[in-house]
Amino acid sequence: MKVLKFGGSSVATPERILSIISIVKPRIDAGEELTIVFSAFGGITDMLIEMSELASMGKDKYIALYHQFKDRHSNAAKELLSPDVYNSLSISMDENHETLRDLLKGIFLVREASPRTMDYVLSFGERNANTIIAEAMKEKGIRAAFLDARQIIKTNKEFGNAKVNFKLTDPAIQEYYKERKGTVQIVTGFIGSDIGGLTTTLGRGGSDYTAAILAGALHADELEIWTDVDGVLTCDPRKVKQAFTIPQLSYAEAMEMSHFGAKVIYPPTIQPALRRGIPIYIKNTFNPGFIGTLIHKEHDPTFKSTIKGISSLGNLSLIRLQGSGMMGVPGVSARLFSALGKEKVNVILITQASSEHSISIAVTDKEAKKAIIAISEEFEKEIEDNLIEPVKAETDLCVVAIVGEQMKNVPGVAGRLFEGLGKNGINVIAIAQGSSELNISFVISKHDETKALNAIHDSFFLSNTKRIHVFMIGVGLIGSTLLRQMREQNETLKSQNSLEIKVCGLANTKKMIFDENGIKLSDWENQLKSSESNSNIQSFIDKMIAMNMSNSIFIDNTADSAIPDLYHQVLNASISVATPNKIAASSAYTNYNHIKQLAKKNNVEFLFETNVGAGLPVISTLRNLIHSGDRILTIEAVLSGSISYIFNHFDGTRPFSTLVKEARELGYTEPDPRDDLSGADVKRKITILAREAGYEVETDDVMISPILPDSCTIPKDVDGFFAALEKEDEHFNRLLEKARSQKGVLRFVAKAQDGKVSCGVEIAGPDSPFYNLGGSDNMIVFTTQRYKQRPLVVRGPGAGAEVTAAGIFAEIISAGN
Repeated sequence: MKVLKFGGSSVATPERILSIISIVKPRIDAGEELTIVFSAFGGITDMLIEMSELASMGKDKYIALYHQFKDRHSNAAKELLSPDVYNSLSISMDENHETLRDLLKGIFLVREASPRTMDYVLSFGERNANTIIAEAMKEKGIRAAFLDARQIIKTNKEFGNAKVNFKLTDPAIQEYYKERKGTVQIVTGFIGSDIGGLTTTLGRGGSDYTAAILAGALHADELEIWTDVDGVLTCDPRKVKQAFTIPQLSYAEAMEMSHFGAKVIYPPTIQPALRRGIPIYIKNTFNPGFIGTLIHKEHDPTFKSTIKGISSLGNLSLIRLQGSGMMGVPGVSARLFSALGKEKVNVILITQASSEHSISIAVTDKEAKKAIIAISEEFEKEIEDNLIEPVKAETDLCVVAIVGEQMKNVPGVAGRLFEGLGKNGINVIAIAQGSSELNISFVISKHDETKALNAIHDSFFLSNTKRIHVFMIGVGLIGSTLLRQMREQNETLKSQNSLEIKVCGLANTKKMIFDENGIKLSDWENQLKSSESNSNIQSFIDKMIAMNMSNSIFIDNTADSAIPDLYHQVLNASISVATPNKIAASSAYTNYNHIKQLAKKNNVEFLFETNVGAGLPVISTLRNLIHSGDRILTIEAVLSGSISYIFNHFDGTRPFSTLVKEARELGYTEPDPRDDLSGADVKRKITILAREAGYEVETDDVMISPILPDSCTIPKDVDGFFAALEKEDEHFNRLLEKARSQKGVLRFVAKAQDGKVSCGVEIAGPDSPFYNLGGSDNMIVFTTQRYKQRPLVVRGPGAGAEVTAAGIFAEIISAGN
């Protein structure tokens, strides 16, 4: 004997019912002995609850819902059955519907729907559905019979969540089936009856339980729960897109997962199967060929992860009983749980401080008020005497649990778990772990639920693959190049580096778009252009924070001075920042230091490697020297690609003004070259390097020897500037001649030494590392305690979209490691 159960979504339409018949008929024809339990049609139970609630409030809108209920079942029967069978069945269905109508009218008149009445109302869903399905199976040549479970499942009178009397139920089931061998029983799920025959229900999800009760009583070979997903998944797929089917679970693992919110299986279902050692299969009605999940005695030692699954239960409150009057006092816990038990408050999680100073319990939000009253009344005297603090509840919480029997054999699971949560800025409010080490459960804010589930799932299940969620403002030359580089490299990163990068937000000056599943990088321009959301920096950041995605990084590819003012919001949301924008790192020292401390406090990164030297490893090299214990003596650097190009090519064959024009035409300088030749950009860069070396320096502290004579700074337009510059060509020729007389070349060098920072034109002799500098390269020279005789040199292109984008890309990757 095998017992099968099909849920409401599986029988929501006549087409789905026919699909189920096509699944079971070949098995019956092949000789399998089956009993099949069906829930009410999808949505019907909610409809019955709603019409009862409306009637109890005196609202006649329930009548329209009643007619929808009646029509839906009549139409389903008409579609599934031949006219003769339908006409015959419709007589008994009409009688049922009249009974329901009268029942609802009674509720309307007395303005009350008692639990006893509600159980009777809800039974109409299962009874109607199973009657129709049984007849449909007969029409398809299956020897089937309708079985009202109220005949065989006996319970107490705890209406709404009745407890099964197995001493009466098991013999009743066995006796009933003994006389009906060879007939497929189509059994109503969810309902039973008390000894006097009153209708009861087994609680929401009770159809699973009905099937398990039958399986246990009949000593079935297996129990199959058919639902609308491919078995038990590692996590809720609505919250974690990467969730996948768990091939096998032990009974204990399944019970833990179902207790903490896994919706695939109703918790009491497992008990009757466990007692008899009956294997449970969780299968998908819409993918019947898929093997699904097997739940049995043993856990699967071959499963690739330490944990089996992650469950979460939301809409919870955490209630604390605490005070000095609890310490060393016996019986406090007994009184607490006795008070809650009297009020039938279900406690989901318990944790107690080792000092005995406090006990915390998690209950549903609906029961929180009742629990507070019960506890406050029980400990009224202690609260009055200030031995125990007034009882309060912390609301809008959820419990997350990781489950797996293998955890007890592997050290470091808790460390890995809480490290992942900490890196994502998720605060753990309470923690509980059973002595069996089967689960670790913890309480967090409901707001962080999805973020936590994804962070944990990535950590334990994706073969160490880590996902990074990128939010980017600025998709100009650097931004678009970065997006292309990420698109081209994404597959390689996944296969070789176990890293997946998803761009979840993009913005330019006009539009912005978001997609938590990742924006398609091959078509991002069209998506951004067609977006209906107008760009707004604060709105972009607010949306990014509200999405609350794990392992997020914010990329600022702009030179906008307003965006760095918002970095503190981003960092406080536990989102890393990477930027080529130099404004934040070169702003007031207190602000620069505050941003770095915020990043440290929130366990995220503030990354600005590309502020100096574009993609060159300048800042990271400097930090590595310091972290390894070296002492920085001097930093000397050529930090401007445009100025470097001009001086590297200034050999007397062409006037200085001609080289500046050439650099402008090649795109090395800004439209007004004075923006580069003023040295302001170099000033910011050397300030950043000096700060990273430990100098508490402001940009105004940097002493700068200007390149341009005063006459070149006066003109208001670029043409006037070049006219003035041509007149100063002789000035630059004199500088060149002076350098040549010393067998040197001219270079614009920034320097940090002995607490002082400066930049200006210098003569670099043959012994200087800057002597052979060519093209538009940057060069940074670190003289340290260890690199004193031969300084450490970093040289390469210090500007350009490709190298700058590559530098940002490297920072994104480093944030994922």
